Amino acid sequence: MKRSGSLIVGLTLVGFVTLLALVSLFWLPFDPGHVDASVRLSPPGWPHLLGTDGMGQDIFSRILVGARVCLQVGVIAVAIGALIGVPAGMAAAASKGWGGHIVMRATDIVLAFPALLLAILLAAARGGGSIPTAMTAIGIASVPAFARVARGASLQVLSQDYIVAARACGTRPLRIAVTHVLPNIAPVVAVQASVSFGLAILAEAALSYLGLSASPTTPTWGRMLYDAVQNYIFSNPALLLWPSLFIALAVLGFNLLGDGLREAFDPTLREVR
Repeated sequence: MKRSGSLIVGLTLVGFVTLLALVSLFWLPFDPGHVDASVRLSPPGWPHLLGTDGMGQDIFSRILVGARVCLQVGVIAVAIGALIGVPAGMAAAASKGWGGHIVMRATDIVLAFPALLLAILLAAARGGGSIPTAMTAIGIASVPAFARVARGASLQVLSQDYIVAARACGTRPLRIAVTHVLPNIAPVVAVQASVSFGLAILAEAALSYLGLSASPTTPTWGRMLYDAVQNYIFSNPALLLWPSLFIALAVLGFNLLGDGLREAFDPTLREVR
């Protein structure tokens, strides 16, 4: 696998966000939910490295917890999309007749419902927004992308001569899918997973901003952005910087990682030397 600048920068940014999430599991400088009116709106310094918000809560501690939440949502949402979309795409590619068309038309119907609309529908059905609701909505919304990518890659693999030979030897379709198709489309699925991870983080931030994800007491980057915009956009606009910056870094990191993986796995995109 060839390394590229996009891959290295993407891995660096993703590793940085992952490190923040891991640190939050073992250490936090302050309780992210602790309110201290005596230090509200403090500028960055010591002991509050990134300052405090309008309620005196430590911004750095909330950023750490927000990194954990966004990665948790991204992992579960991408897992839902891949576990449903990849088998559906492979089945559509292997199916002869109307079966494959039905599967792809079903994904088109799901594609018509964006993550935000699905989250609103699920929140209405469950009586309120929550992190599981956001993860489910984002995961379902990402199924069509995985299905389309898996179907296109599977069609290329199934057209190869060794697949024809395997069929001639009487190998069952399920065994062909598991032993031949899935390993060969895994790089393409990995690229899609990286891109979908960035989209999931962005979607979770938007849902948190609208109150359709975590509860108001749970620190998330989207919720921090909402509080800053609604209450301090004119009096203290610096509060918008930190959640916006970390959302941008996380999304950029996963997008660059996806571009780097695509360049590394696709020989047609490699630079000729």
